[in-house]
Amino acid sequence: MSKSNDGNKPISATKFMQELRRYQKGSVSRRHFLGVTGLGTAMAVMGTAVPSLWSGKAQAFGDLGDRLIFSTWPNYHDQANLDEFTAMTGVNIQVNAFGSNEEMLAKLQAGGTGWDVFVPTNYTISNYVALDLIQELDLSRLPNYDGAANNAKFAGPATVNGKVYCVPKNWGTTGFIFNSKKIKSGPKSWKDFFDVTMGAGSGHTIVHDYQLTTIGGALCALGYSFNSIDAKELAEAEALLVKSKPHLFAITSDYQPGMRSGDAWMSICWNGDGTQLKNDIPEMDYVIATDGGEIWSDFYAIPKDAPHLDAAYAFINFMQDPYIQAREAAVHGYAPTDSRAIALQPDSLGSDPILHPAADLMNGLEFGAAQTLTDPIRAEVMARFKSA
Repeated sequence: MSKSNDGNKPISATKFMQELRRYQKGSVSRRHFLGVTGLGTAMAVMGTAVPSLWSGKAQAFGDLGDRLIFSTWPNYHDQANLDEFTAMTGVNIQVNAFGSNEEMLAKLQAGGTGWDVFVPTNYTISNYVALDLIQELDLSRLPNYDGAANNAKFAGPATVNGKVYCVPKNWGTTGFIFNSKKIKSGPKSWKDFFDVTMGAGSGHTIVHDYQLTTIGGALCALGYSFNSIDAKELAEAEALLVKSKPHLFAITSDYQPGMRSGDAWMSICWNGDGTQLKNDIPEMDYVIATDGGEIWSDFYAIPKDAPHLDAAYAFINFMQDPYIQAREAAVHGYAPTDSRAIALQPDSLGSDPILHPAADLMNGLEFGAAQTLTDPIRAEVMARFKSA
């Protein structure tokens, strides 16, 4: 229930919808609508900047309930957008942060998560479909989504057997970040990363609690594919990881706190986190390694047993608005796949070398491969490394 500006009296959901329809028809001014519903200055901004949210086709309003459970990655959203969705709809968002796709998969397979929306990575989607864990999307309920506006290189994995199961969130790269005041050598490769970890940076390196990226970095350091499932190559990667473990500060996918405190000097890093850290601490340098790494895209998906389906569709639709996508990117530092959102980015973001790296830097990067998610050898390597 919202509160109006008329004596701060509460306004019912029914009254809110009546006023919204009057506004959509042009019967009342935006000022009247914002005043009577109590949405205030924040909605004044949204009303001018995001006209699609107020259009007759938008489905971000209605009887959506009061709760949505959203499972995603750390440091990955603009809180202002989540707050505005709640203000517009009355739906309170519970955010769960996870550090790996394996963890997300295990939770969904166990059942009873209560999740309404989650954020899987490109290489996992075919597995989710095969395991009947996600819903095919009804795109008529996502009017803000424009498939033609999305770069097929990043959006393609959402379609499996001709059916669309997800819509794109953004894309990025996996490299590493280091504090140039602490590490003077300027590491450029995964080989350098592990050499520094066991040398000048001993005791101050973080690796992800995520087999794809941590094992992938070790494989690249040895000259192998980021996605290898070859037993011999994985054994060598395990040996390198175990050798480096006594020199690590932590194994965690939420590495920003350690880097910001100064306890960690180097970490495996997603580029958006690299941008966030660089903006606040200029000596932080993000590196796309010369010997390989990952390029990826993430998506919004709805689990098969989502309990708040209408709220899930309304939320994804809201997040697909080009303005909202652009504002997300400005905060979390990951590039949209949607050309409409890219067009709204300021020049400072469009030319950001971390957000939009030069093509030659990405030549050696690989998209994650589906088999890595469920490969038993990789899972065993990660388990042994963590317990060593």
